[in-house]
Amino acid sequence: MGQLIDELAFILQRLSFSSVVDLLLVTLIFFAVLLFIRNTRAMVLLRGFLLLYVLFSLLAALFELPAFSWLVRNSVPAILVAIPVIFAQEIRRALERLGRASEFLASGRRQPHERDVIDSVSHAAVRLAERRHGALIIIQRLDSLEEFVETGVPLGAEVSPELLLQIFYPNTPLHDGAVIVANTKVIGAACVMPLSSSGVLSENPDRQMGLRHRAALGTSEISDSVALVVSEETGAISVAFGGRMIHRLGSERLEGVLRAFYKPLQPQRTFEDWLAQRLPFLFPERRKDITEV
Repeated sequence: MGQLIDELAFILQRLSFSSVVDLLLVTLIFFAVLLFIRNTRAMVLLRGFLLLYVLFSLLAALFELPAFSWLVRNSVPAILVAIPVIFAQEIRRALERLGRASEFLASGRRQPHERDVIDSVSHAAVRLAERRHGALIIIQRLDSLEEFVETGVPLGAEVSPELLLQIFYPNTPLHDGAVIVANTKVIGAACVMPLSSSGVLSENPDRQMGLRHRAALGTSEISDSVALVVSEETGAISVAFGGRMIHRLGSERLEGVLRAFYKPLQPQRTFEDWLAQRLPFLFPERRKDITEV
């Protein structure tokens, strides 16, 4: 115990301000990486890598295995090269979020939504469920879904329950596929979305999960979007987010779940707004705008 205390004291004596900053930066990088891959398939792969590395290191340290130790040492560079390939989607998502954060800082202010998208989507979903019309609605958040819009029919119409009901009416040209909603507009219909391969839906006791549910779950696994599914067989409404799915949502609970996951971006105040709120006599013409925000 005394030796351990002496070693800790020796390390603390060698610490400097630059060393503390260095450790904090490395810690923040690891924390950011873990935050981005949380609730994704990349986390499962990372756990597998760490488990194998610890197991191989213990075997090489406990036993005299020269050939095995050589293999472990030389496989580390190959693993480092393979990481960008394996985690390509997660790296892309992280860079997109970083880019969108820079856009947000540059703009300084975002306009509020002209219409309540969640209200329109939830009303349409309830009416589709009553009629047993299958539907898949993807609500885009920060991660862009433009590549999937190109697989369907690009649109630019304002979101409304009537539009969604018409799109998913049986046997119409656009009913088969997903509708992608961004901000206040339907930007694509009849879009082909990626299917989930996680096996989560196969564990569901209802066994009523078809391609729409797999596409909703798969989309939520590769992006931060909110996916809403209406079952054609049962009329049940489900919502997928972050690789998880909530089944059998009623009308009241559906709207609450969508709002909790979607979290519409509120208009951000600029420095001028902040100054006008605290010193209103400097900006008399902006008093009404600040109170409304």
